Amino acid sequence: MNRSTKRFIKASDCVTRCITGETIIVPVSGGVGDLDSIYTVNEVGTRIWELIDGRTPVSRIIDAIANEYEITAEEAEQDIVDFLGSLEAAGLIRLAAQEGW
Repeated sequence: MNRSTKRFIKASDCVTRCITGETIIVPVSGGVGDLDSIYTVNEVGTRIWELIDGRTPVSRIIDAIANEYEITAEEAEQDIVDFLGSLEAAGLIRLAAQEGW
């Protein structure tokens, strides 16, 4: 599968809060926040997090970030792919089901 057609969905066991343009993501296990695994993302990371909905392909996330931050898609692509890979490795997102697409 081409990485730009991949779609991601957020893990259901996370609590997020946006504070002054940054988002804090806390995984929750057994009803308790894992305070040893708190993730903080900047303004751009927050925007990417907002775009992760299970329906939006990576290519559209790249286009949105490129347009909103006035950079080329090529400049945005590798950083976004790396960021998504980090979120996936941390268990904060996963590939969305591909049925019906």
